[in-house]
Amino acid sequence: MRIKGSAPYVGMVLAEFAQVGLMIASKVAIANGMPNLVFILYSNTLASLILLPFSLLFHRSPRPQLTLSLLSGFFLLALLGFLAQIFGYAGIQYSSATLATAMLNLVPGFTFVLAIIFRMEKLEWWRGSSIAKSMGTVLSIAGAFIVTLYKGYPILMTPSPSNFPDQLFLSQHSNWVYGGLLLAADCVMSSAWLILQASILKKYPAELIINFYYCFFVAIQSAAASLIMERSLGAWSLEPSTRGVFGYAFQVGAITWCVHQKGPVFVAMFKPVGIVVAVAMGVIFLGDTFYAGSLIGATVIVTGFYSVMWGKATEEKIDEDVGVSSSESTSQKAPLLQNCNEGPSLPKYN
Repeated sequence: MRIKGSAPYVGMVLAEFAQVGLMIASKVAIANGMPNLVFILYSNTLASLILLPFSLLFHRSPRPQLTLSLLSGFFLLALLGFLAQIFGYAGIQYSSATLATAMLNLVPGFTFVLAIIFRMEKLEWWRGSSIAKSMGTVLSIAGAFIVTLYKGYPILMTPSPSNFPDQLFLSQHSNWVYGGLLLAADCVMSSAWLILQASILKKYPAELIINFYYCFFVAIQSAAASLIMERSLGAWSLEPSTRGVFGYAFQVGAITWCVHQKGPVFVAMFKPVGIVVAVAMGVIFLGDTFYAGSLIGATVIVTGFYSVMWGKATEEKIDEDVGVSSSESTSQKAPLLQNCNEGPSLPKYN
């Protein structure tokens, strides 16, 4: 039982390693000549092939019929994810995996803002949970500005003379800012993706099938874009990106399983772990330099992240308590109704 209970924790840690490994693999693959579009195509194709049998296995019970409206929603969901991946991988090329994992913690805050704009959530200033989510969003955005615009002094670096000249800081600063902006666009697209996914789940509550169609349509969209943009046969070589492709498939499968076992809040709480993993793997394998600005900004972002997640978890607990109390009051009233009125139609009040 103890091993079974710890499996989701191990799965999420491995998923974070896979995510950071995917970022590093994409950076290496693209540096070796593989275009972003082709990398996205291969990773989503394999992920869809892996998700297909699992979706059929876990969702064998009767489910809502697939309609043209639902398929259009899946396609739009894939388009948002496709754009998010383009911005994300491009941002990693101009910055680092450490900055990318730090910026990913902006997603809950951006999702909260979009949910208010689309009236999926109400901002109730008298509730502590709303204040926590609002302040957490502000902190996350402030941390994103810090980690993007301020580098500071190097804290961790590989012992290479090329890391020390001043011209490195001057030449790479504009690229670092540009990469941060691309990663911010990635977070906005990911937040919009979550909003649309929540809407689709209400109509079609089958997570694995939705994930399969998402990866399947992203593969189609990236294939169409690759055929137009990439005419060279050398760009389609699979060799440099094989590890990253398998890493993406494992990440999607592990996160989906953990969401099924523990819920989305549990999965989100592990996001800051990716920063530590990214720092270690970036310094060891890519020779990245870890700057003071990244440390300060990531700390502010993580603080805001946990503030948003605490507010969300508190609201969910309140909603659950209200639901339990209302069901208890209904069950207490039911015998009284049955004593006063006997008949076969009474169970509909329960």
